[in-house]
Amino acid sequence: MDLLSLDIFRTVAQEHSVTRAAERLGRVQSNVTTRVQQLEEQLGTALFFREGKRMQLTPAGTTLLGYAERLLSLAEEARQAVSPEHPMGRLRLGAMESTSLVRLPQPLAQLHADWPDLRLELRTSPSRQLIEQLLAHEIDAALVAWPPPGMDADELSVDCTPIYEEALLLALPATHPQVASARDLELHTVAAFTRGCTYRQIGEDWMRAGGRQQPQVIELASYPAILACVAAGSCAGVVPQALLDQLRAPPALQWVPLQPCTTMLVTRQGFATPAFTALRNALLASANVRAESATASVS
Repeated sequence: MDLLSLDIFRTVAQEHSVTRAAERLGRVQSNVTTRVQQLEEQLGTALFFREGKRMQLTPAGTTLLGYAERLLSLAEEARQAVSPEHPMGRLRLGAMESTSLVRLPQPLAQLHADWPDLRLELRTSPSRQLIEQLLAHEIDAALVAWPPPGMDADELSVDCTPIYEEALLLALPATHPQVASARDLELHTVAAFTRGCTYRQIGEDWMRAGGRQQPQVIELASYPAILACVAAGSCAGVVPQALLDQLRAPPALQWVPLQPCTTMLVTRQGFATPAFTALRNALLASANVRAESATASVS
């Protein structure tokens, strides 16, 4: 059960296909198939259900994937630890969609210019899902709106560094009567990302503060879709001011200030590879809040 076999197994699990896994790894399909079969023979159990060309994890495969993520993550951390003066290798970063669109282009470009041997992989998800991926060793660091909804922030074994302070706005149709407080709101629906999004939670909490019941939610996958839905006149939406500032032609909507929200750079407790340090330094150079590390531990 060597690291190479585990990496091949993980890639097949991610791609659900030997063909796509082989392409991604730069290997021939027969080699990938053989490696998976050898791993199954060593463990004495099937790791995949074969549904035509599609590969689905068995219960045993799902269990192994969690261990494989942790073992490969630790191996990468070890490789980087022996070259502390030269950030290199792979670093997996998760971020909210708005952060990746507005905040990350400049610091990530600088990071690549300073350390061309560092390979950064970026994925986007709502904050709670990013924390779950981080704790499962599926990513190495995440930029999340703090605190993540549905989680006890004091019970998370993570290290946090505040990076950005975001001013949040409630977007309303231009035809909506002027809103000074939640009591003035006439809409009962909010367009937002899937559950686990901190901005969505803030919007829902604000709408309930007007004495109304839980608002209905239209779940969408992008800010353009959210703004288009608001412009159609049927719902509200929550948007960070920084994203609105990036638009060449902001939509003609009514904007109501909400509470500010801090974007934290979060890692597993004690994670400190040269690659992560380089990323952290690049983000701090673009930060709009003072850098103060804070750690929460599982008791």
